[in-house]
Amino acid sequence: MATELDKRCRALVAELGLGMPGDVEEVVPLTGGVASDIAMLRVGERQICAKFALPKLKVSADWFAPVHRNAAEYAWLKVAADVSPESAVQLFGRSETQHGFAMEYLAGDDVYLWKTALLDEVPDQGEAARVADTVGRIHAVSARSRFDRAPFQNSDDFHALRIDPYLKYTAGLHPGLAQQIGALADMLYDNRQVLVHGDVSPKNILFRAGRPILLDAECASMGDASFDPSFCLNHLVLKAAHLPGSRGRLLEDVGVFWKSYEPHVGWEPAGDLEARICRLVPALMLARVDGKSPVEYLREPVKAKIRQTAIDLLKNPSDHLDHFSSRLAKEFKDI
Repeated sequence: MATELDKRCRALVAELGLGMPGDVEEVVPLTGGVASDIAMLRVGERQICAKFALPKLKVSADWFAPVHRNAAEYAWLKVAADVSPESAVQLFGRSETQHGFAMEYLAGDDVYLWKTALLDEVPDQGEAARVADTVGRIHAVSARSRFDRAPFQNSDDFHALRIDPYLKYTAGLHPGLAQQIGALADMLYDNRQVLVHGDVSPKNILFRAGRPILLDAECASMGDASFDPSFCLNHLVLKAAHLPGSRGRLLEDVGVFWKSYEPHVGWEPAGDLEARICRLVPALMLARVDGKSPVEYLREPVKAKIRQTAIDLLKNPSDHLDHFSSRLAKEFKDI
């Protein structure tokens, strides 16, 4: 009996002119995300990836988001293809009625997921610098006056997907930090500097032939430039706490990331942006321990150390990422 996902995939293929519903020979659900249904479709000789936004995310806490965010994600992927074609996925079209789109299915011997490489402690291949360069290039283009911002006026969606579940929910659990976290939440909601991806996480970044391909831009919105670097750096920090054998390299990658991203910053003084990142990363550290979407791989003693360290960094922030990393190295040395 055909599943609802199977039916949607066949309808999407037909609507986008990729084939007839009966041409879909196989629909394989894919795991890894909480905000969408994703599947690999076999259509004749081709493999296609289909993605549909969900109204309720697949997490234990109640977390709802508008399904029209799928349009912003597709628009972000188109911008990325224009700005950095060597780091882009091929797009096959989007359905407004189904809130879904189709793109190439990425697979092959030269394709790997950055999160898997990090957790398996595969030797560094310069991933942090390449991701930072790609993000920086997109931010720089989107900061120009002629950039079309119309598809990305999604502050309320960004609030529902990021500010509320990561910052406001966490602040409610830590009332002593409500002022610091609240100021960060307001900053992210009020600013419209650059096109923010919103989920620059290693789980959403595939490398193909050494180039990063960023996926899952469901939170795409004009926003504060600090968010994307902070979101990515937070994952490096969490894995540094989790993996003693890779700790030094991962904390060093914090500086590597910034060094690759900083040359693209032309919309404001780079030092101002760096200081905001130093304040936002600890809030995100705390959110991935106590927020609506906690990281799944951390042991309880590691969570406790991250929580303690994040609270200290929020109360006594650094202004420079090299100092920030040094403090983390000192705090994490005994876990």
